[in-house]
Amino acid sequence: MKDFAGKIAVITGGGTGMGRELARQLVAEGCNVAMCDVSAEAMAETKRLCEVEKLPQGLRITTHVADVSIEDHYKRFRDELIEQQATDKIHLLFNNAGIGGGGSLFSNTREQWERTFNICWGGVYLGVRTFLPLLVKADEAHIVNTSSVNGFWASVGMGVSHTAYSAAKFAVKGFTEAMINDLRLNAPHVKCSVVMPGHIGTSIVSNSRKVQLGTSSDHLTADELTQARQRLKGQGIDVAKMSDADIQQLALDRDRIFRDEAPTSAAAAAKIILDGVKAERWRILVGDDAHLLDERVRKTPEQAYTPEFYQNIVAATGWKVG
Repeated sequence: MKDFAGKIAVITGGGTGMGRELARQLVAEGCNVAMCDVSAEAMAETKRLCEVEKLPQGLRITTHVADVSIEDHYKRFRDELIEQQATDKIHLLFNNAGIGGGGSLFSNTREQWERTFNICWGGVYLGVRTFLPLLVKADEAHIVNTSSVNGFWASVGMGVSHTAYSAAKFAVKGFTEAMINDLRLNAPHVKCSVVMPGHIGTSIVSNSRKVQLGTSSDHLTADELTQARQRLKGQGIDVAKMSDADIQQLALDRDRIFRDEAPTSAAAAAKIILDGVKAERWRILVGDDAHLLDERVRKTPEQAYTPEFYQNIVAATGWKVG
């Protein structure tokens, strides 16, 4: 697929971050877009940004409220797309939606753990299951599943548990790799790619807790304050003299730093992904940090979860995460 003009793309998690930037860049290339998200307001802003420049005549951008962990939501999204986009096929499926959270089997609830896993992995699986018949009907098509560097390295640093997200992203990577041969045997005109971003400047940190808690507030709950103290203590930070207000401010600063001081912007990430699709690359690493981490994990897998390995990665990449 050398260009996207006149094609129809489905994007999950289109309200913010990489999903928003994928939508903007696809529309700029003349691609019709149908996006879903749990936030109608966020999608409305994405659509507004797509329409800043006058759209080509007949180009369609549609928004659909859906939770990707719920199959009935996906089916409704598919049916709405067929009607509103006036089509029985799509050419591109970007399974992009994801959240963090549920890092520990000990300090997080089962509900938090499974919420993260069911969105990050279940959303990809259900997305492919739901839209595969429409992809097969196209003359050429491409599935793009977003994993992460946490799909080959299950950590965000020492002292921080990261089980649900990592387990989900490993599943996405393995699923996509297995699909290469499945598609080759059964639908050779449909390609697939697994995307493994490093630290990308998005609002995933703040958005994740809001989705987990069903809130729009930035203020930490009592349980979150306790968990934040435990995380900071695990990183060797003395929290004994820190007030709840201090912890709250650190959390806000962490969200801001993750979004605003990332080595790769969401827009740059989206361009790398789309260029990878055009080149029919099945494996798309996003960011210099992703390439570096991939190289070092492959070189010394037995050391990947040692303090020294993480410290060397932070020194090499300038990461301010964890």
